[in-house]
Amino acid sequence: MSTIEASRTDLPPDAARSAAWQPWAAAGLIVLLWLFAGQAQTWNGGRTLVFALSIGIALGVVLQRTRFCFYCHARDWLQRDDPRGILAIALALAIGVVGMTVVQSSWVANPQAGQLPPEMHIGPVSWVLVLAGLAFGAGMSVSGSCISAHWYRLAEGSAVAPFALLGTGLGFAIGFHTWNPLYSLAVAGAPVVWLPGHLGYGGALAVQLGVLGLWSAWVWQRHVKRQAPAVRPSAVPVSKDLRSLWLSLWTGRWNYALGGALVGLISVLAIVRMRPLGVTATLGSQVRGALQTHGWVPERLNGLDGFAGCATLPQESWATPNALVLVGLIAGAFVAALASRQFTPRLPTGRDALRGIAGGTLLGWGAMTGLGCTIGTLLSGGMAGALSAWVFGAAMLAALWLGFRFQAWQATRGAT
Repeated sequence: MSTIEASRTDLPPDAARSAAWQPWAAAGLIVLLWLFAGQAQTWNGGRTLVFALSIGIALGVVLQRTRFCFYCHARDWLQRDDPRGILAIALALAIGVVGMTVVQSSWVANPQAGQLPPEMHIGPVSWVLVLAGLAFGAGMSVSGSCISAHWYRLAEGSAVAPFALLGTGLGFAIGFHTWNPLYSLAVAGAPVVWLPGHLGYGGALAVQLGVLGLWSAWVWQRHVKRQAPAVRPSAVPVSKDLRSLWLSLWTGRWNYALGGALVGLISVLAIVRMRPLGVTATLGSQVRGALQTHGWVPERLNGLDGFAGCATLPQESWATPNALVLVGLIAGAFVAALASRQFTPRLPTGRDALRGIAGGTLLGWGAMTGLGCTIGTLLSGGMAGALSAWVFGAAMLAALWLGFRFQAWQATRGAT
């Protein structure tokens, strides 16, 4: 991903003037969303669908304005020694773990009785999951984003995102073909580990918050040790009138910590009325349904539909909560990008298309095989206390580290 796509903030003055129409377009889109929500209210399960749409809009705005991107945050930490993004992810997980513990304890009073909380993203742990995490991390390195970030970068005019999402569909198709052999080899007998089921709610909460706390402390201490003493900048007066406050919402980017906190809160709020957050179920189910109609994937995918996670079972109607979350995410990101005049499309190059399709294919295969992506398997799963989330996340981070090391080696080799 180019620097512009990865860290776009403010436009130059001339470009900002030429994009003066964008805030008006954002206002028009809000009106259309309001009308769409009114129509969705009349459908079967309308209240839940409108709730899902609202959650998606909020998530899209937050992701776009805070630049909440697993790949970018990992890159900033591993390549630039900027820990703010990776600590924002830890904050989102910590808030989510606390919130999910409260919700799950009302559903499953005795977590050690062998019963799993319904619909939580708790998957089997095996070497197949590790392979899925490695593939997903490699896909992020190649395409420049995770799947959720590619969705919201559509709203910014990214030249790579459309091809990456196309490649993601291709990766799902390949994953459906490889699922049955992998299931027989390792997934069928793999343990499905829910931490509260082994440690109790209190023990699981303490372990997960402890790990996140120690991880965050190590990341920050490592950063402090590497930094030379700096002169503290003089205080800058902050205007507190309402107009300045409003304009500040659509200038630059929101605070990292605010992004992590909001993502955590939105994730907990989502589970109150519907399934945990996930952004791949709709794409996966559409690909699976289309391919099965033509006999291009196995009609029976052993055990797949019995696992909780980003389900890919074909739906009779597209009007599902997960689909409305996705529609809302894209629409909310468009509102945020247009309101902040950050919609800057450009024509894609052959390299954009190649990177997008190749990286997206790895993302899709990893998400299908790992039963979700950074939002579903890692974020929602980690908040629910699934060991599979932490294994997937560790494998993904390892792949990113290797990818950045390879890029550094290539750069050094090119310089010589």
